[in-house]
Amino acid sequence: MSFIPFRNRGLFEPRSAISTAKRTRVVSAPVAEVWKVLEDPYQMPRWWPRVTRMEGVEADRFTEVFVSKRGRTVRADFRLLASEPPDAEYPSGHRTWTQEVAGTPFERVLNESITEVLVEPVPEGRTRVTLAQRQKLKGYTRFGALSMRGATTKRLEQALDGLARILD
Repeated sequence: MSFIPFRNRGLFEPRSAISTAKRTRVVSAPVAEVWKVLEDPYQMPRWWPRVTRMEGVEADRFTEVFVSKRGRTVRADFRLLASEPPDAEYPSGHRTWTQEVAGTPFERVLNESITEVLVEPVPEGRTRVTLAQRQKLKGYTRFGALSMRGATTKRLEQALDGLARILD
């Protein structure tokens, strides 16, 4: 199993910039219990910030319905890229999904957005959860990427808060 290492390719990329953020937290629940929440898209409204419900859930895709900061209802489509559940041989689990931005309003800002979750067992039956997100931005300089990274880091912290709230 591999957790894709997100690396910024430099402080400036012509016509796009990459924003990366990663956060880790240990929750009290065992890996299997954490994985049940993470692998079920219908659980996302319980822990992912501003998501109110899920639609169009299939084995390899889902749609998040969330409320924007301005109070508007927004839909975002996602496609599952990888899902490696923990088992006896590999006790860690890894899940990756990408936002489908082509032909959506998000296309004005993003070239791609990839989210990854890694769960690893730690002593005393607890689980280390790592959330990472890489967003390739359209038309932004390195300062736009820095601003986006701050917002993304906050969202990842809120997601970990949500997981801790339902699993601790």
